[in-house]
Amino acid sequence: MTKAPRAEAPGVDTAQLMELFSVSLGVYYGDFTVAAASENLTASQGKALTVLRRGPAAMRTLADVMTCDASNMTGIIDRLEKRGLVRREASPSDRRVKNVILTPEGERVTDAIRSKMHTTQEGLDRLSAEDRSSLYALLERVFVARPDA
Repeated sequence: MTKAPRAEAPGVDTAQLMELFSVSLGVYYGDFTVAAASENLTASQGKALTVLRRGPAAMRTLADVMTCDASNMTGIIDRLEKRGLVRREASPSDRRVKNVILTPEGERVTDAIRSKMHTTQEGLDRLSAEDRSSLYALLERVFVARPDA
């Protein structure tokens, strides 16, 4: 049995895609902010935990990824550390550099935030496994892949 060809959106230009990304990200970040607040975190604190889920990071790297000032990052990490969600330790390669590491409690809270993002989960659950794989590959090409890599 052959599959019917998928309908393509005719004539979608970059401006239309950017508008849809804007709407999509607005829904995602609204969902994320509510979920983070349910764990008594600001959106910035929740985002820092999400970034650290990928692995330890230097304070400067966190500030760059989160596009915020280093002094802001220090305040965010101070509050997360006080709650036992992250810890700082000296970098093995440069003792002047502090790496921030997610604690097991930080991992639990990050998982709790994701599990409470119902609008996002429901939207993604409407996709077939094939569509999720395609979306993943497309987003990776658009936002992660670098031409010089």
